[in-house]
Amino acid sequence: MFRLLMVWMGLIVLSGCSAPKREPGPAPGDRAERVGDEIMVAGQLFHTGAPVVLWTDPGGYDAYRVERRFAKPDESSWDDIKGALSSPNRYGQRLTGDPAFDERNRGGGWSLDDLGGVVDQFVLHYDVCGTSRTCFRVLHDMRGLSVHFMLDIDGTIYQTLDVKERAWHATRANTRSVGIEIANIGAYPSADARPLREWYETAPDGATRITVPERFGDGGLRRPELADAPSRGAPVSGTINGSDLVMYDLTDAQYDSLIKLTAALHRALPAIRLDYPKGPDGRVLDRALDDDGFRSFSGMLAHWHVQTNKIDPGPAFDWDRVIEGARRIVGSADAE
Repeated sequence: MFRLLMVWMGLIVLSGCSAPKREPGPAPGDRAERVGDEIMVAGQLFHTGAPVVLWTDPGGYDAYRVERRFAKPDESSWDDIKGALSSPNRYGQRLTGDPAFDERNRGGGWSLDDLGGVVDQFVLHYDVCGTSRTCFRVLHDMRGLSVHFMLDIDGTIYQTLDVKERAWHATRANTRSVGIEIANIGAYPSADARPLREWYETAPDGATRITVPERFGDGGLRRPELADAPSRGAPVSGTINGSDLVMYDLTDAQYDSLIKLTAALHRALPAIRLDYPKGPDGRVLDRALDDDGFRSFSGMLAHWHVQTNKIDPGPAFDWDRVIEGARRIVGSADAE
């Protein structure tokens, strides 16, 4: 009887010892929530502090998809559009010319360190579309091109591809750059140009207002109250790649989001320096970089620095506002 009692007690002890212990932390099946300000770099999420809509989010713009985003469903497949576009893909792989390196990262399996050794430029465009919704329709559905980010006039950032991908946006800069299309109707030889008259008006109080044309509906804007005015009311003039141009500035919401995105990209990929090409006068270089200058430059640059036939993001863009703002954020983060 005593031996049976001891065996029974031993079974209880063994049973207690074998009971699984749950480790602290999330359990299988727990949902991992996004805050809503993260960008994706080599499969990793980085906070920006600005509103970000990923291609996986409701209402996002997905450059991985073959189908046209804004065509009717029964007219959007590759079979329906392959006569109009040369490729079902709108992006490619960042190829470096090193066979072993490229094979290691083939198929998208980039490490952050590998990506940081390749990507060292951030190229700025304006979209001449006015809103990001129209920009994606033109790039993806009509032209078969891509860009990593779009920045709407209300400050919303849309990411369409992981930064690891080689987006098709800036010719010789594609392999080593991140690209962004900034919603702005663009720069023209005269302030009386029809697009400027259509998109901007002088309000009764004398302030300049953005007027999204009726044919655009709500424009796809998520925060329309932040998209009502350019940061500077008067049009801004300047010369770029030999052309005299005039345009209206970005919105304050756009500058705020771009500053935060620039800081986040620099921290994720430090080879993207917080600087821009400068001329002999210390101001932004107003022409394309020559081959040697382009090869040696790392940091933020305009589309016009990449190609002699480009003028975006235009003469109104405030380079110091963005770069100095990003430097303050990075300095504050590094001091924490």
